[in-house]
Amino acid sequence: MIRIGSLPCWLAVAAAAAAGASWAQGPRDPLVSVPAQVKIGIENVSLPGDENMGLVGTTYLVELGHGFSVGGAAYGAISGRRGGLFTVGAAAGWQRRLAGPLTLDLGLYAGGGGGGAAPVGGGLMLRPHADLLWDFGPYLAGVSLSRVRFANGDISSRQLGLVFNAKTDFRYLPRHRIAQPSQAVGRSGVGFDRALAVAGLYKPSDSAVRNNRGPHTADIGYVGMRMERALNEHAYWGVEATGAASGGVGGYAEYLATAGLQNELWPGVLTVGTRAAFGMGGGGDVGVGGGLLLKGSVYGTLHVTPSFGVLLEAGVVKAPQGSFKATSGSASLVWTLDAPNDATASVRHTRMEWVGGVERNNAQRRDGSRRTMQAVVLKVNRYVSPHFYLTGQAHSAYGGEAGGYSVGLIGVGAKTPLWGPVHAGAEAMVGAAGGGGIDTGGGGLAQPMAYLGVDLSPAVLLRVGAGRIFALGDGALDASVVDVSLAFTFGVASREPR
Repeated sequence: MIRIGSLPCWLAVAAAAAAGASWAQGPRDPLVSVPAQVKIGIENVSLPGDENMGLVGTTYLVELGHGFSVGGAAYGAISGRRGGLFTVGAAAGWQRRLAGPLTLDLGLYAGGGGGGAAPVGGGLMLRPHADLLWDFGPYLAGVSLSRVRFANGDISSRQLGLVFNAKTDFRYLPRHRIAQPSQAVGRSGVGFDRALAVAGLYKPSDSAVRNNRGPHTADIGYVGMRMERALNEHAYWGVEATGAASGGVGGYAEYLATAGLQNELWPGVLTVGTRAAFGMGGGGDVGVGGGLLLKGSVYGTLHVTPSFGVLLEAGVVKAPQGSFKATSGSASLVWTLDAPNDATASVRHTRMEWVGGVERNNAQRRDGSRRTMQAVVLKVNRYVSPHFYLTGQAHSAYGGEAGGYSVGLIGVGAKTPLWGPVHAGAEAMVGAAGGGGIDTGGGGLAQPMAYLGVDLSPAVLLRVGAGRIFALGDGALDASVVDVSLAFTFGVASREPR
């Protein structure tokens, strides 16, 4: 169950492009800049039985104009007894200055997920909110009045919370101008410089027990992704999302913020560093308590080429509110996407796709039954050639009595034109999944898909796909999948690593 930090801002940027966005850097430069905000909020949600749960939300919104914005968000438990509750979905908002720096922010979030044995029903979470903010210039901060409701579950809570909004921008190249030269300065896209595909192992301590009070008798294998952004030559920050793929804890997942320091010991060949991470984790009957998770590690990176390397890492992970504690070891493939601090490096343009949609499958349950389930699907595709791309995906159930079921996938895809605006493609993906009573065994799974698509506009594509999802190992999950999605295709400009 991996929640990848890729968000469905494609809708916002598509609308801006369709409206002939007026944020262009200049008449000759194809790069377009759209105002955006990153939001972080925390609130205390009331559950049945006078139970309280701390909930943290992260949101990325891109402005459409006239105060309206859309994007994506993820929410997760951080305190209480429901560690492992996560949801991911779409958000929309409207901001207006009231008087001086006092600002009103209204919005709605809708997404799928669950976990932590919380009474979420099918998993559809709705969260309308009204925030009263003070505009400090580069950021806004204030209080939020919201309602958290799971449409088919027993959670319905009104509460006050705290919210912080950082102003930024989303810079991109319209699809028809990707091949044109740009004098881009600084980052484009969401702005990450490195992507890491991670595979690792947790070795739980003797004191770690599961929520059912049984010991952890097996090591936990996990897979995931990490995205990082450099602050300077040595410091960086990022986000990471991982999920269990073996060890009998299918459904365990982590969604963390991370920061670190590194230094080149052998320039261009070997880098060493240390990093720390904190955030939300849980699920799979792992004893994380309320969900707060802390990690620390040291690592070394061997650079095979200027763009690619192999990272080996060792560290510890601990849930302060629960019994879970483990040593960890992992290996990662490191892909350097951008070298923004090298002003002399040449600029390259890369095609991207943000994809959002829904899928349906007839999934096997742990009770032996087979029932239909619906899920939200979010994807990020980055092209490595005109027809081939790498993909990272997050899927979370919102219907079919499977609340808490989520999937994280990474893989490769290929796309080719057929005739006119019609194209076809295929994807091969592996990852981790669990929760919601779906029989994924240890959590590892694969999902091959094929799709047909049509261009609705130069930027927006409609796709219909079909394929198969099946567990790797002892899980019974083996079901046909169909999905419908919209894709926004655009370009990013980056400095060529040297």
